[in-house]
Amino acid sequence: MARVAFVMDKVLRKIGLSGRSIVPMLIGFGCTVPGVMASRTLPSERDRKMTILLTPFMSCSAKLPIYGFFTAAFFPKHSAIVMIGLYFTGILVGIVAALLMRGTMFKGEPVPFVMELPNYRMPGMKNVGQLLWEKAKDFLQRAFTVIFIATIVIWFLQTFDSRLNVVTDSQSSLLAMAAGLVAPVFAPLGFGDWRVSTALMTGFMAKESVVSSLTVLLGGMDITALLTPIAAASLLVFSLLYTPCVAAITSIKRELGTKWAVGVVILQCVIAWICALMVYMIGGLF
Repeated sequence: MARVAFVMDKVLRKIGLSGRSIVPMLIGFGCTVPGVMASRTLPSERDRKMTILLTPFMSCSAKLPIYGFFTAAFFPKHSAIVMIGLYFTGILVGIVAALLMRGTMFKGEPVPFVMELPNYRMPGMKNVGQLLWEKAKDFLQRAFTVIFIATIVIWFLQTFDSRLNVVTDSQSSLLAMAAGLVAPVFAPLGFGDWRVSTALMTGFMAKESVVSSLTVLLGGMDITALLTPIAAASLLVFSLLYTPCVAAITSIKRELGTKWAVGVVILQCVIAWICALMVYMIGGLF
């Protein structure tokens, strides 16, 4: 990874970062939480904050079920191209966001890149085991408690109505009521149905739950009867860019504070909405 950082230093300096920032962002493709935590190794506070804000734009593996579900339903002949395009879209939006941050909030130049390139050695099992335990323990302490609470909240909203009666139809649940209020926001993007809004809201807890929630809410209904291919493309872009899961937001809060965490949620939702609207409008021209 030291050699990767060395190679990428010249490229990242063009957007205001040093080569060290590539490591957290690469980890972010797997999961945003360890990606945010990996930013602690950056010596510059400016670079660290900027890297944390950009890491959520890297498409984490939890979004793969969403990509797979919608590409298989709407773009079966071009599913690989669509999924690759989503990954590159996230990178491109991250680059644009980095350039904007460099000219506004994070003016100045990144710290000079100084790093010793270590010799190649086989890692010791003891060191690897200790490192894995420390990282896993840190993740469980910081993220699992929040995920557990969020799971209880989502379950409660899905199970009860406004009179706290157990619902037989999910459409009358508290979560559906809340999604009905949010649904008009998504109407210009082509997916203003309350069921899609509900699935996106559960995605705030964990992105993997978007597909499962939508499947339950649809029952036996085919998703192609609910959305057009253009609306599906818009939804994919929105899912790619909107706020990361609650565990990632918690990690950002731990590293930067509450104001920055709230700012990330608002910023990414706004960017996702604008990009999804552009996709829907451009798609409507063809």
